[in-house]
Order: sequence, then structure tokens, then C-alpha cells
Amino acid sequence: MVKKHLRYSVFLFIFSFLFITCNKNPEVALSSFGKYQGFSEEKYDSWQCTSQYLTMHDGVKLAMDIIRPVRNEQVVSDPLPAVWAYYRYHRAVEKDGKILSLVDRMTPLQTLIKHGYVIVVADARGTGASFGSENMGPLSHWSAQHIYQITEWIASQEWCDGNVGMFGHSYSGNAQFLAAAQAPPHLKAVFPSGPTFDLYEIIYAGGIFSENIAKSIRNSLQYWDIEADAVPVDSDSDGQLLKKARLEHRKNVDPFEFFKAMPFRDSQYKEYSFWLQGNPMVHLSACNVSRIPVYQWVGWQDFLIRDAFQWFVNLLGPKKLTAGWWSHDIKSSYTLLGIEQLRWFDYWLKDIKNGIMDEPSIHYICIDDPDSLVWYQAEIWPLPDTESKDYYFIRQTSGDAQSRYQGLLSSTKVLKENQQESIPFPASGELTFTTPPLERNLFVIGHPIVMLNLTTMVKDVDLYVSLQDVNESDSVHQVSDGGLRASHRKESEPSFNNMDLPFHRHYKEDLLPIPPDQPVKLAFDLLPTAKVFTRGHRIRVAISCITANGNDMSKEIQAPAVKIVGNQQNEPLIRFPVVKESKFAAF
Repeated sequence: MVKKHLRYSVFLFIFSFLFITCNKNPEVALSSFGKYQGFSEEKYDSWQCTSQYLTMHDGVKLAMDIIRPVRNEQVVSDPLPAVWAYYRYHRAVEKDGKILSLVDRMTPLQTLIKHGYVIVVADARGTGASFGSENMGPLSHWSAQHIYQITEWIASQEWCDGNVGMFGHSYSGNAQFLAAAQAPPHLKAVFPSGPTFDLYEIIYAGGIFSENIAKSIRNSLQYWDIEADAVPVDSDSDGQLLKKARLEHRKNVDPFEFFKAMPFRDSQYKEYSFWLQGNPMVHLSACNVSRIPVYQWVGWQDFLIRDAFQWFVNLLGPKKLTAGWWSHDIKSSYTLLGIEQLRWFDYWLKDIKNGIMDEPSIHYICIDDPDSLVWYQAEIWPLPDTESKDYYFIRQTSGDAQSRYQGLLSSTKVLKENQQESIPFPASGELTFTTPPLERNLFVIGHPIVMLNLTTMVKDVDLYVSLQDVNESDSVHQVSDGGLRASHRKESEPSFNNMDLPFHRHYKEDLLPIPPDQPVKLAFDLLPTAKVFTRGHRIRVAISCITANGNDMSKEIQAPAVKIVGNQQNEPLIRFPVVKESKFAAF
């Protein structure tokens, strides 16, 4: 009896010791926005990159890096899920004598590698070490075919288990919607950041040619395609193939001349209607047939913020969206991005039931939130608890006004006798309308809408509106902006869900002349925002314009060539989507 009790005691001691030792720091399973542990194990400590050419069906060779997980200096032999990018700005770069893959340069990809994913990065057609050219604009039908072929090739490799996803930013984000439209059988999910929905409204915002953006694109692509050194694939030891590929890049279309040649949505470039055939939004219907899951990553400071929400409200398949503090440069979000990408791909590519699809579809922050960095959540957009708050312009000067061009922005309707007052634009500079200091915080979340009436004796007017926050020290901070060319003011019914925002088709036949000295109405939305105008701050609307008497828009106007006026309908100058603080769903 004593021996039996002793054996039992020894067993309990050994069992307890092993249990305590093995569970010294037990990892509790946790999966919520920005938090993830206990579902996916970090098994690998490094990675290995090999590169090669893959010949497309049209004979063009594309360069690609294949980056596989390594553990204890051994490349993993088991097949794993793979995520890949169709990349525009060199899959690999040389720095200080070392070749750096995209994984070496992006910590979120390192997170994926360490958790058991293969990463593939292909130089897009006409870029990097790849052959070919894009002479009919970005992401042509050739690229569509390449993306399909590469996806299915990856799925067929011995190092891939057949589950494929895509990632990437900006151009690579757009490529993912093109991929979803092609619906490769093995493409299970995508994670685009900073994507474009309507490229026309980026290049011709409100019908106004964004010359600086077009030139910036030209300069960037000139650098990457012609000037910057590219990295050859492993088999091209003498770099001769790379030299041949780079010569073909000179056939890439000049993006500035390409875009400048198409001022209307129905314009053509060499008989090609790019805006109607190659614009990312034209792939919406096909994306809604494939219903490939989409998680978008975007920042409130990104000029493509509206595009992300346009994709979101129109997609019918599984979808998520995060809107954070960052701009089009997303590096400051890398830590959070790494977590969310892992949760997303674990769910769709590894079938790990981590609950990500049980959470609200949208996570967002508010800029200048008094509660610092608080994440809010929502299921639909625009937010269902939004109320419209209208502001009117009054010619009387606001408290800080220093000239007649500084008026008052008031939430009180204008008296009838003042409805037809007119305010001329200065010969240079802008008109500003500013509220008194706010008595309480104002949460503006959504798409502000401008409704402005003007008169002019000139041929055309480009109108620009800037929404600004003025603090107690009179420092001015840009919040949002937008613009519209007066001749493009005709509103149409869009073929997609435009969230009840004013929509301008921008066809050549839609142009409306401006009757001399007769009021015309311009209605357009500003970029969406989630902004807290805090107590004591003032809201400012700044309006500027450029006029045309001939075919070219001048840099300045001749006062009083343009005036803004009131209207009989007593419409506001600007309408804000406002959410009461008590309606927020924060966590």
C-alpha cells in the first residue's frame, strides 16, 4: 500500500513538473483587430531567395523572386501557401553590395515568411528585369493574362500547397483587382493597399488635369524603367538578358503624354478608350462574379482614400477595410499591417478559424481624436448614424478677418434678403469662410459635399475648395479638398454605387457652357475624412479658382471675373456628415 502511494506521488510530481515546465508561458489564443497569438505559430527564422524567368504565353519573359522560409539553415521542403505581388518598382534592389528582396525591405512580409508562407514577387511587364513593354497604359490586357498565368503557375509548384493569395500597394494593389476579375482558380484572397477605383478622377480630378501628378508619374517611371539599376535573375550571370530587357522598356508609353491626350472619359489614345476599358473600375462586375475576398488597407491622408471606399461599397464578396492615420506611404503602419495580413491569409489560405470574418467589416481612426489613437468599427459605409450638418457663407467678416475676402461660415441659414449677395474673388489668393470657435467637438466622418453657385464673364473656371482646421494659435491644417471645372458640372447617374455623391460623367458631350453673368451651380464632394474638429478650433473653407478666356487656363483671374453668389433655394455652401460622439462603436 505504501509502495503504491509512493508510485502515485512520484507520478504526480513528474506530471506536475512537466506541465509547469511546458506551460511556463502558455500562449492564450487571441485574435482581434491588431492582436493575434495562439492561432499561427512562428516556425521559421529566416528565408532564402532564388530568382528566375518565367515565359508568358505571348513569349515575354518576366523576372521573379521566390522567397521560401528557412529553419535552422534549411529551406522548408513541405508545400506551403504562397502570396505574391505583380510589382512595378523592382522586385529586388542592390544596396551596399547586397541584393535585397522585397521581403528584406518589408517587415510585414517577414512576418508571413516566419509563419509559413512562400513569397513570390514578379517584376511587372516592362519593368525591372522583365521583358516587354506597356505601350497602352498601366495594367493592360497583357498584364491581365500574365497575372492569371503566374497565379496558376505558383499553385502548381512543389513548394506551394495550391493556396495562393496576393498582396501589394498602389500599382500592385490595382493589379489585385485585375487578378480578381480574371478569377484564377487557385487565387483565394487578396490584400490591396492604396488601390485606385477611378483613375480618371485622379488624373482629371473634377475634369481638371492634375499636371503635377501626371509629371510625377512620368518622372518616377523614367527613373525606375530607364535610369535605376535593376537586379538580374540568378541565371543571368553576365547581365546580358537584363540589358536586352531594359532596352524593351523604352517602348513603355510616356504616362504624361498618355493621360494628357485623354481629357474626357470617352477620349481615346490611338483609338484605345483607356478610361472606359483599362480604368480599374471597369473590372468591378467581374470582381463581383468571382467574389474573391478583399481586404483593403488605406490611410485618411492618402489621395486615394475615396477610391478605397468606392471599392468597398461596390464589392459583393467577402470584404474588409482599414482606414488609419497614414498617407500613401504606409510604412508607419507596417506593424499593424503585418498582423492583419497574417490573420487574413491564415483564414483564407490556411483555413484557420481565427474569427476575422466575424468582426465588423470596417476599422478606422479619427484624426485628432481627443482620446488619442482609438480604433472604431463599422459594418457599412457611409456610417448609418450620420447626420447632415449644413454651413452657409455670410459676407460679413469673421472675427479674425483682415479683408473683404474673409467671410463667416455659419450653421444658421442665411436671411432671405442676403440670399443673392455676391462675393468676388480676389485677383490672386482665395476666399475664406471661417466659423467662430467651436463650443463642442464636431465629428465629421464621411464625404463633405460642396454646393456652390457662381457667376462669371469668362469662358471657364476651375474651382478648388479646401477644408481646413484652424487651432487656437491660428495654425491652419489641411483636412480635405476637391475641385470641379465649371464646364464639367453636369451631373449624371453613375453605373455603380457612388454613395449618393454628385457624379460627373465627364464625357465630351456633357460639357455645359457658362452663360455670361448668370448663376451656375457646381456640386461636388471632397475627399472623405474622419476628422474631429475639437472644441475651441474653427472650421475654414478656402475657395480658389483659375479662369480661361481661351483654350488654356490662366494662373490668375482678373477681378471681378468670378463671383460666388447665394441662391433662391437657400442651399448651404458645404454639407458635413456628422456623427454624434455617443453613436461611436469603439473598442
